[in-house]
Amino acid sequence: MLHNKKIVVVLPAYHAVETLERTYRALPLDIVDEVILVDDASTDGTAELARRLGIHTIVHPHNLGYGGNQKTCYSAALAAGADVVVMVHPDYQYEPRLVSAMAGMIVSDVYDVVLGSRILGGGSLRGGMPVWKYVANRALTFFENLMLGAKLSEYHTGYRAYRREVLENVPMQWNSDDFVFDNEFLAQIIVGGCRVGEISCPTRYFPEASSINLRRSIIYGLGVLRVSVEGALHRFGLKRHPRYAFSRSQGRPFGDDRSA
Repeated sequence: MLHNKKIVVVLPAYHAVETLERTYRALPLDIVDEVILVDDASTDGTAELARRLGIHTIVHPHNLGYGGNQKTCYSAALAAGADVVVMVHPDYQYEPRLVSAMAGMIVSDVYDVVLGSRILGGGSLRGGMPVWKYVANRALTFFENLMLGAKLSEYHTGYRAYRREVLENVPMQWNSDDFVFDNEFLAQIIVGGCRVGEISCPTRYFPEASSINLRRSIIYGLGVLRVSVEGALHRFGLKRHPRYAFSRSQGRPFGDDRSA
């Protein structure tokens, strides 16, 4: 716990047997109250390893996709009584030890959402991010900031921490079950007026780390453009979308913040 708040880490897993134990062992288990892994119908023994490690494990009977996996993760974390939920990819690409810092930024009531940014600090290319992915990341982030009125260093990190009330109130049922879920969810959070912070996160690219191929990346990029335009149209009242039918000031109370 941190400041008497329950910290739950969720691991959306798919074929993560080679990296799961390294990720789990690096988590700051002194402050993490529970770890929940959702296995998206892997065939490599991921779920069996998770259970041997003592991780609360949920297995999808068939593959639902990255977004579908996250929806199960967050429902399970809320049911477990989490005050702060941190999503960590079990492929050991992101630094698990930063969970303490990210959760701390939320329990201190500074932010509602914290992102582990691969761009802040300039270490993404040194960590092995392919140049074409770096360029695409920067271009899409520039466009999204322009459309959504934010100033984030990147929108595409899979390392995220959420205040409980965000997960309870944002209508994520409108979001895709595929990779663009991350972007849709973050756009909802920004348009809804949540306080979003970032922390520099070193990243590792190596053969066992998960990564989508060029074709899936193009599909994701086109989805990002669509989400950004939808968000901008909603912001300016030109075309409302039920995905953005959320405002931080209209939801349940968020922590001790009196300004909402």
